[in-house]
Amino acid sequence: MCHRWNRYLPGDVRVLGARVAASGFDARFSAVRRHYRYRVSDAPWGVDPLRRHDTLAWGRPLSVDAMNEASASLLGLQDFAAFCKQREGSTTIRELQRLVWRRTGPHAVEVDVSADAFCHSMVRSLVGALLLVGDGRRGPDWPGDVLESRTRDSAVAPAHGLTLMAVDYPPDTELAARADQTRAMRTPS
Repeated sequence: MCHRWNRYLPGDVRVLGARVAASGFDARFSAVRRHYRYRVSDAPWGVDPLRRHDTLAWGRPLSVDAMNEASASLLGLQDFAAFCKQREGSTTIRELQRLVWRRTGPHAVEVDVSADAFCHSMVRSLVGALLLVGDGRRGPDWPGDVLESRTRDSAVAPAHGLTLMAVDYPPDTELAARADQTRAMRTPS
């Protein structure tokens, strides 16, 4: 089946494996964690043409240290209303487990972001806010202040730099229980 699917899918999507899902599986609500990567070029001339479809051009030099310092205050179980597009009946409380920036080349920066779940536009909003810290237009405390304000007013980075890297699921016997737990409303601790 994988071979047939890959013949029809666009070139940027590949199926590496497939199996019949266990009873109670829900692709969205059974997940324990999601992992994203966002790529940025801070070269003054833009993005390498071969990376233009998966990398944001940010024409200002970025400080990875400043972005990592600012990221620290965002980790943990918190209300991310300031970084989410609000949806009726949905919670904005998420556990942000990883938010780490690194330089991968002279003008290449990546951030890896992992959480138990993400709100709509949350990763791109976090990235947009942290890029403003990285280029010096905002201080390292600003993203934490935005988080505490619960008011959405930060920049949202474009989608083309964002890639879903992986989704973690519990053992098959725990899929249905995890889906129920995820659907339940949460409060920050």
